[in-house]
Amino acid sequence: MQNTGFYALISSGGIDAIKTIIMLAIACVLLYLAIVKKFEPLLLLPIAFGMLLSNLPMIKDSSAIMMHTEFFTDPEYMTDGKYINVGYICQHGGLLDLLYLGVKLGIYPPLIFVGIGCMTDFGPLIANPKSILLGAAAQFGVFFTFIGALVLSALVPSIYFGIKEAASIGIIGGADGPTAIYVTKTLAPSLLPAIAVAAYSYMALIPVIQPPIMKLMTRKKDRMIVMEQLRPVSKTEKIIFPIVVTIVVGLIIPDAVALVGCLMLGNLLKESGVADRLANMAQNELMNIVTLFLGVTVGATATASSFLSAQTIGIVVLGLVAFCFSTAGGLFLGNIMCWLTKGKVNPLIGSAGVSAVPMAARVSQTVGQKENPSNFLLMHAMGPNVAGVIGSAVAAGVFLAMFSNI
Repeated sequence: MQNTGFYALISSGGIDAIKTIIMLAIACVLLYLAIVKKFEPLLLLPIAFGMLLSNLPMIKDSSAIMMHTEFFTDPEYMTDGKYINVGYICQHGGLLDLLYLGVKLGIYPPLIFVGIGCMTDFGPLIANPKSILLGAAAQFGVFFTFIGALVLSALVPSIYFGIKEAASIGIIGGADGPTAIYVTKTLAPSLLPAIAVAAYSYMALIPVIQPPIMKLMTRKKDRMIVMEQLRPVSKTEKIIFPIVVTIVVGLIIPDAVALVGCLMLGNLLKESGVADRLANMAQNELMNIVTLFLGVTVGATATASSFLSAQTIGIVVLGLVAFCFSTAGGLFLGNIMCWLTKGKVNPLIGSAGVSAVPMAARVSQTVGQKENPSNFLLMHAMGPNVAGVIGSAVAAGVFLAMFSNI
């Protein structure tokens, strides 16, 4: 009887038992959203189930415990009090501890970017290079929220975010889950569960969050604008593009190369036409395996002690602010482009500058077509959308370069 979860739950004490029940309830709600509502199910489902696994009541030191978050946060278990002890984890850790090493060592997010690169068509961006400005403008929410997190910490002392924590929260505005995880695991690992859940939840809610902002910031007649068809892009251009981008980003922001370089590697595998087997593997088997491992292990770090806090509420609120202001930044520049071109650019494509591919581009298409049924903005919106992927990775590189050594 003493080896059962029921005994562990009862013996843990009143408050701890209540927190455990709350975490199990949250995990079940997230599972409901993933399965029934289909909110980003490929990641939200494993995240929720990982949360369920790590919050099941267990006897301390039981061999059934699959995740020991203290191995990654408690100086007692770390080398020199600050570096994770891989050897100790391999010897004493559970299954999820071993898989979580892929997150802590920065392996999973770049591998996911290889798969994303294989599934991404940079043709619309190459055909309309100006759209990269919209992708850059949509990173406004990242830096605005970074400052906002620091201001909130000053105004509400019970919710403390240092400069590293603020940078990790700000990157939620890039609308790119792997990028948010990559930055957070380096700068603020204790916030990883809340930031991951917030990032992927808001990505799934883009069709709900963006349309009201789009209608608020654009005029009806501008939303009805039909843009000219994009020029054809040659295969040579598509092959040269990932090579040039990798070199340029590497020379300017080396800290962004792990993400941007892997993104461009995946794209080159696809566009070159000489490595179809690798391209198919990267966007299918590799992507699926890494997504599963990443989701389950990140969800497993969401224990009651780390997740049920005022900081988590602050992250959820600031994450929404980041998404809204990133959308607003892209729309603001879209309006300027519309004015400068005398109505040749539909400002709605600016909202697609966030990194959620292709969901944000589809939202631009949907809103535009409601105003004008003959309007087809999808390919025009894909330019800013894929530019946003590069932009969020560059923003991540900027934060890592500035704060990782502080």
